[in-house]
Amino acid sequence: MCTAMTLQTRSNEVFFGRTMDFSHAIIPQLYIIPKSYVWYNSLNNCQMIDSYRMIGLGQELDGMFGLFDGVNEKGFAAAALYFAGYAQYGTSLTDTSSDSIASIDFLHYILGSCTSVNELPDLLKNVSIIGIPDPVTHTIAPLHWIATDRSGACVIIEPTSRGLELIDNPIGIMANSPDIHWHLTNLRNYSNTSPTQSEDVVWNNVLLTPFGQGGGTTTLPGGFTSPERFIRVAYLKSHIPKPKDSKEALNACFHIMGNVSIPKGAVITNREEYDYTKYTAFINTSTCEYFYKTYDELNINKASLWYTV
Repeated sequence: MCTAMTLQTRSNEVFFGRTMDFSHAIIPQLYIIPKSYVWYNSLNNCQMIDSYRMIGLGQELDGMFGLFDGVNEKGFAAAALYFAGYAQYGTSLTDTSSDSIASIDFLHYILGSCTSVNELPDLLKNVSIIGIPDPVTHTIAPLHWIATDRSGACVIIEPTSRGLELIDNPIGIMANSPDIHWHLTNLRNYSNTSPTQSEDVVWNNVLLTPFGQGGGTTTLPGGFTSPERFIRVAYLKSHIPKPKDSKEALNACFHIMGNVSIPKGAVITNREEYDYTKYTAFINTSTCEYFYKTYDELNINKASLWYTV
């Protein structure tokens, strides 16, 4: 359970961020990975080299390293979210016509390889994503990815029964299952939702008046399922005043995500574990600055790709 979004200011700065909602124990750390960093594909120990410097939140456990979200020096940013019931990975490691990448390595791979979303189509032509168990859940985590850049363009990468799809995302939002095509179609069910107020109506000579302000939002869903979170973020992003600068954008981003942040105890899995928002993070793709807070923190932490040489 996670939600991701982009937000652009009037000066065309692009912010990108997400909630990390999870029931398993994770301890996210901030990593700065240098240009030309050498790492090894978790599938076959094949050497990989990053073309770009990057910063991201992730975790290293039992000799395996995975990024949850991040941005590189060119302002190309991406995040991985759960895609239960829909993700279908490749299974063959013998196809010499494609580059096989472990699912937990894929985010690192694209951040180290791309300067913008425009480079993804060529990069993905010969890529096969292979699912392998991760050290946190000990299962093959079903994932899909959202990516953006300094232009504000946004795409979704989804491995499904249709193959590995790169899909334009005009609304700049992603949650979990179903697939992005379904979420975009589902928006039509809420086209009458409005920030304006309901009017008085008369039913059988009885005057019905709204209960104060907010009457136009009564159709907004209030739960924590993926479709409900997607709709709430889409509505809020579409109706807030466009931020004039980075300060206003950051303020708006955290307020919007506060509407889908899950308190501990609100959602309990069938493993009797709390599924809640471990952290919320936003990235300024222009400056490569990270802004994040964990569940136990009210203050927002700030980090930059350029603090460390």
